[in-house]
Amino acid sequence: MSNTFGKVFTLTTFGESHGTAIGGVVDGMPPGIDVDTDFIQHELDRRRPGQSSITTGRNEADRVELLSGLFEGKTTGSPIGFIVRNGDHHSQDYENMRHVFRPSHADFTYFYKYGLRDHRGGGRSSARITISRCVGGALAKLALRQMGIGITAYTSQVADIALDKDYRRYDLAKAEENAVRCPDPEKARQMESLIKEVKAAGDTVGGIVTCVVTGCPPGIGEPEFGKLHARLGEAMLSINAAKGFEYGDGFDSILTRGSEQNDVFVPQGNAQKDRQQPGANRQIGTLSNHSGGIQGGISNGQDIWFRVAFKPVATILMEQQTVDTSMQPATLKAQGRHDPCVLPRAVPIVEAMTAMVLLDGILMDKSVKL
Repeated sequence: MSNTFGKVFTLTTFGESHGTAIGGVVDGMPPGIDVDTDFIQHELDRRRPGQSSITTGRNEADRVELLSGLFEGKTTGSPIGFIVRNGDHHSQDYENMRHVFRPSHADFTYFYKYGLRDHRGGGRSSARITISRCVGGALAKLALRQMGIGITAYTSQVADIALDKDYRRYDLAKAEENAVRCPDPEKARQMESLIKEVKAAGDTVGGIVTCVVTGCPPGIGEPEFGKLHARLGEAMLSINAAKGFEYGDGFDSILTRGSEQNDVFVPQGNAQKDRQQPGANRQIGTLSNHSGGIQGGISNGQDIWFRVAFKPVATILMEQQTVDTSMQPATLKAQGRHDPCVLPRAVPIVEAMTAMVLLDGILMDKSVKL
């Protein structure tokens, strides 16, 4: 089951970085949803390699082929199968690491667990596998769009270059206007310059992606072991290179007192009318949103916002000491095309995983209708 995500809305993925294709099967997609294939392709284009000078130079078209589950432009409710074919894989670039383990990569753990590994681009551990997540997330976004739910992620920090944590200070639409996907143009220039500098040195750098969900109704999430923030955390930490997750004020909340941290409730909208409309999310509001739109593990109708930390990419083009498959000391200098920073291409993946978590939670909640 480790290749399947979700409970009602599910995504099962397959494929390897240098195999014939990456693909998946989405099940539980509600019927009657208009499928905008251009939108799905656009989501893949945001993730695809070779899109700028600060991403890997691998040149893939990443054209998605939808194989089933659609009729006359709408979902039928049956499984949606899809594939994205691989083309520009240079397997020979990885030949020198056939018998050695890259430090901090999945090479050793895969070898130890399975007794073998696909050394070509990391095989199943490659970030290329996230193609399937973007397709599944795009389909989930199409369903959420009908409910007025929006999801926007952006690069909020690269190394020590950081934006203010209050996302309301920025026009988030501007994130798609630069290669780094940062809504602050000046910070974006600084981030891009740093990434290029690190890339030239054969090194890598990490950072943070912030995600904001608007329009989510209250009541999404299950108490105890199905809490919404726990499911979001699980989804985000399953993304390659993700190292940390926090929602709302997160770790900064320890710096305040309860009197400062509590989100005070206030009447909002037509409360009497809202009570008669399942899923309406404006009968009660809050003066602040330190909770990140989630309380008791359940959405409260306010914006959901969280941050995901990504480490520097493990594969660097510098000489490193390691060991080989015979457990003997070895020296490795990686070759090939690699991202110097995952942040620009991680943004659409964060959005995709968020969309799948939310749609899955909504489909589990009987009071919310599409």
